[in-house]
Amino acid sequence: MASSRDDFIIAIRSAFLKKSTQQKFSLLTLVSISIAIIILSSLELKAIKYLKIGINEIVYRSSFVVSIPENFLKDTFIEISDYTTFFRDYKKKKEELSDLKSKNIFSEITQYENKELKELINDYVSSSDKILAKIIVDHDSPFLKSIIINKGSKDNIVIGTNIYDQSYLVGRVIEVNYKTSRVLLLSDLNSNVPVTIAPQNIQAIITGSGDASATIKYIKDGVLDNFTDKSIVYTSGTGAIFKSGIPIGKVKIVENNDLKSYQVDFYTDFSQLKYVFAEIITKTDIKKKDQETSSNQKTPIDAKLKILEEELAIIEQSNLKFKSENESLKSQINDLKNKMISFKNENEIQKEKIKQFNIDTDELEFLRLNLIYSRKCQSRKLFSTGFEVGTPEYKKCILNKGKKIND
Repeated sequence: MASSRDDFIIAIRSAFLKKSTQQKFSLLTLVSISIAIIILSSLELKAIKYLKIGINEIVYRSSFVVSIPENFLKDTFIEISDYTTFFRDYKKKKEELSDLKSKNIFSEITQYENKELKELINDYVSSSDKILAKIIVDHDSPFLKSIIINKGSKDNIVIGTNIYDQSYLVGRVIEVNYKTSRVLLLSDLNSNVPVTIAPQNIQAIITGSGDASATIKYIKDGVLDNFTDKSIVYTSGTGAIFKSGIPIGKVKIVENNDLKSYQVDFYTDFSQLKYVFAEIITKTDIKKKDQETSSNQKTPIDAKLKILEEELAIIEQSNLKFKSENESLKSQINDLKNKMISFKNENEIQKEKIKQFNIDTDELEFLRLNLIYSRKCQSRKLFSTGFEVGTPEYKKCILNKGKKIND
């Protein structure tokens, strides 16, 4: 205890010794005021009590006034924090919604592509001479209209292979690689196609113009006036470049200052192509075909022969059935003939009976009348006015009831 008091005294003394006179006075004043406040606070005086209450009220109100901006700043900070959290959640939800929309759009695109692929595959299955190809590069420029497909020599693609958009002609292969091929479209300036224009049945050549139409060339003068908007253009097969009868487009009449021009609008929109069909012409190896035939594999000819044999067997069975029915009909006809003959015989007998009955009736009538008129008609020796019995004249006289009629 003594040591702590000594330490306190030493600390005060060192504080007074190191300070200047003004600092020493200020420190002494503060110490004196502190001691006085401690002494006064321990006294139970009303003045001091009221002073405490006043000081506490001033401190309370001062702290309340000071806490107003603090509370405002605190509430503002909380609101800003809430707004920040809300904005962060909103931004997150917006990103999630955008992600869901993109997934939905991707799903719709996938469904559409699946539907398109199903239609193309169905058409591919129904046409065994065509294979489905995807367009991987589209060279679209004012001077070059071509596409590159993902089929090449490994898929039996050769130069000149016809390319289709389902049923419509698109172009032909002009360059072949192992896995890819280049297709020259009908709209290219270098494309020339021999065509037939129906229903006029006019032969012509169309040339690509670089857009969605083609120009009609090499046609006789005066023939263009026969074209209408309903005229259809399809390949003629001339030159053996394209197969005949493939639809290409229809004739379009363009009027400009009383001048008519004729062009062909393609059925296919080349800018929207995604998939095409390549027509494969397979060359059958004769030796391989002979080997397949010798290995008892059924060919289309064998199947056709089998069908013909089955049809022949059916025809033979039908002939046998017809023969048996014919024999039955013949026997029925013979029976009918016999019945008709029997009926005729019976009819003749009935006629004879009727005739005999009529004769018997006449005889009976003659005998009855003879009893009555015999005297009148019979001849006498003295008078020769009658007829001799048994003569036709006598019979006639009797039937006439005794009247003598001279022929």
